[in-house]
Amino acid sequence: MRWEAFLDQVQERGEYGTHQEAERAARTVLALLGAHLVGEVRAALAARLPDTFAMILLNPLQAAEPLAADRFVRATAAWIEGATEQTATWDVSAVLSVTADAAGEELTRRILLQLPPGYDLLFGRPERT
Repeated sequence: MRWEAFLDQVQERGEYGTHQEAERAARTVLALLGAHLVGEVRAALAARLPDTFAMILLNPLQAAEPLAADRFVRATAAWIEGATEQTATWDVSAVLSVTADAAGEELTRRILLQLPPGYDLLFGRPERT
C-alpha cells in the first residue's frame, strides 16, 4: 500500500483534521504493534505497509511481555501527548483497521493468533478467527 493511501484511510477512519495527526497515530501504534509480533508474521505485515511504516514495525522497542488489548491502548495513550484512554482507543482502532485491510484476511488472522485475546475488536474484526 502506498504512503498517501494508507494515511488517507487512517485520517478518514480516525477523523483526523490533518495527515500529520494521522501519521502521529500510525507511527505510535505500529511501533507498539511491532514489539508484539515476531518472525514471518511481522515481516509479512511489513511487506504490505508503506516503507516508512514497515521500518517502524520492524525496528520496535522490545516488549517484555505481550500486552493485553486494554494495556496496549493505555500504552498508546502514554505515548501520544494529550491522549486519553478513550482517544487512544480511537487512534488504535483507526490505525489497526487500516493495517488489517492492508494485510488481508489470512495475514490478519495470523497476526491475531500472536496477540492476546481482545485485539480482534481493535483490528475491526469483531470475531476471533
